[in-house]
Amino acid sequence: MADEETQNNSPLLTEDRHAEPSSENPTQQASNLAETRPELSLEEKFQLIRSVGEECIQEGELRTLLEKKKDPVCYDGFEPSGRMHIAQGVMKTLNVNKLTDSGCIVKLWIADWFAQLNNKMGGDLKKIQTVGRYMIEIWKAVGMKLDRVQFLWSSEEINARAHEYWPLVMEVARHNKLPRILRCCQIMGRSEQDELTAAQIFYPCMQCADIFFLKADICQLGMDQRKVNMLAREFCDDTKRKFKPIILSHHMLSGLQQGQEKMSKSDPTSAIFMEDEEAEVNLKIKKAFCPPKIVEGNPCLEYIKYISFPWFGKFEVLRNEKNGGNKSYSTMEDLVTDYEAEALHPADVKPALSKSLNRILQPVRDHFKNNAEAKELLKKVKVSSIQSNKVTRQIKQFLETPFCVVI
Repeated sequence: MADEETQNNSPLLTEDRHAEPSSENPTQQASNLAETRPELSLEEKFQLIRSVGEECIQEGELRTLLEKKKDPVCYDGFEPSGRMHIAQGVMKTLNVNKLTDSGCIVKLWIADWFAQLNNKMGGDLKKIQTVGRYMIEIWKAVGMKLDRVQFLWSSEEINARAHEYWPLVMEVARHNKLPRILRCCQIMGRSEQDELTAAQIFYPCMQCADIFFLKADICQLGMDQRKVNMLAREFCDDTKRKFKPIILSHHMLSGLQQGQEKMSKSDPTSAIFMEDEEAEVNLKIKKAFCPPKIVEGNPCLEYIKYISFPWFGKFEVLRNEKNGGNKSYSTMEDLVTDYEAEALHPADVKPALSKSLNRILQPVRDHFKNNAEAKELLKKVKVSSIQSNKVTRQIKQFLETPFCVVI
């Protein structure tokens, strides 16, 4: 986690989406600090990496990897598909910083071709790449340590090494039957029952091939990507590959409304976006589902557990003496105990959570307000996202509307 001073220094936006980050960028001075950073023990590295994942397959393999390889390669991929919500922005930053602090090289796979295959942003590659540039700027602004991070554009890398990539994709496809590939459709936000295009059926084969193409030791993606990661391990068994990728699946942050298992970019009320204004954050948290005494399925407590505590190491509640006075929590367990006992009420939690999130997001807001190019990027992304969501709704409405043919 970057310190407060680093978080409040907004990096400059590079004009070229392929340009190397400026050495003058404060968030990238970590490379200089890396030399003086105390060396972690093997057990400390293991525990720090393991803390990233809700699930790890397999822990024994992770320990062996750390024993034998000094700089493990960790891969995470994402579709540039609209505005960035706080899970993508803050949770990914926290996870990447833990991995790089543990000595990993993190390859962030900007899956622009995959977004096009999945018909994101109306399949417009130029718009998709604009979103990719915007996402990189957010991570730089919020405090991601970039000294051991590589941003790789799928379209560029695949074109440059097509002779390596496409034979891998074909090999994955040949070793799997169609039903097994269809079971991976969840990775695209689709289901087996959806009417899929041929491109979307091809998508899981490509994502599986990405792991080997990037020579990844660890797949660090969300729990929703688990099926294709398991496909990669099965592929290793089928092809007698000795080393299987280790799967480190992080928690999927729920939406803010009742019953929303994950945040949705198409529903602005379900998520906090990285450039939301302070008033927007306050309103969304105020309207969020937060039942008294109930911890399970409570999105406000999830945000505290997975964002506020990891970022600040504590959670501070400010209130009048008649309501219990101010209190600083150092562990989630203590907070949960008070909440279940009604010593902590939703009316206490929500303002404190809003304040916590706004402190994290302020450097990002500043960057997109003060940097002209960043401001223009955000403007384009917002317009494209609105247009894309409108088209998606129209297509969905058309497909769900019964009709008859008159002869």
